Amino acid sequence: MSLGFRRVVRRVRYEDHLAGDGAGTGPRDRFRAQVRQEVKAAALEQLATGGPEALSLNAIAKQLGMTGPALCRYFANRDSLLTELVIDAYGDLASALAQAAEADAPDAVARLTSVTRAYRAWALAEPHRYRLLFRAPLQGYDAQSTSLVEASQPAISVVLDVVSALAKPGTPAPDGSAAQFREWMKRHAIEDVTEAVAARTTLLWARLHGLVSLEIEGNFSSMGINPATLYDADVKDFVRSL
Repeated sequence: MSLGFRRVVRRVRYEDHLAGDGAGTGPRDRFRAQVRQEVKAAALEQLATGGPEALSLNAIAKQLGMTGPALCRYFANRDSLLTELVIDAYGDLASALAQAAEADAPDAVARLTSVTRAYRAWALAEPHRYRLLFRAPLQGYDAQSTSLVEASQPAISVVLDVVSALAKPGTPAPDGSAAQFREWMKRHAIEDVTEAVAARTTLLWARLHGLVSLEIEGNFSSMGINPATLYDADVKDFVRSL
């Protein structure tokens, strides 16, 4: 198992990220954890049907037979609930990518192909959560807060690891980008990949995100194009570029 993958394994679990989730083992702690999970499940239903704008603590409280003030003992406001949903989604995406990487560990090309397919599969299965990660959820909401940026790192680390296994030694970063990626890697304590790998991983993510975003919005259907074929062809083209 590579250094990058070990870093992912250490950081991929986010269930206990915030205080109150599984902080104790007594009946009160278990009840609190259960209620919080029920609130988040109800919130995800709202996201699936109406997007982030539909998220309403009062509606969730009513659905669960609670009052608004009672619900605020579990989530102080809508933004705190939204933040937990984003962190949970990043954790689930990272887990899906890490499992895909582990399944094809002996073959670097197979690992990358498996990881990129897992990325698309997760987005198709959870389009409302995928949008939550890669769109600004609400006006005024800080989608680039430290906690959310930190939560995104395990998923990125998986892709960094599989791209690093394929990249030729000495491959330079795209012109003008090395210093930027060196600073980004320093901020997040990423030490076992090169600036070139970081840059190419970002370019890969941008390409795949563009295809996935078009697909979940139904754009390929109107064109009569099979997005799976297009997606796999793009991954193969990326592998050749390495």
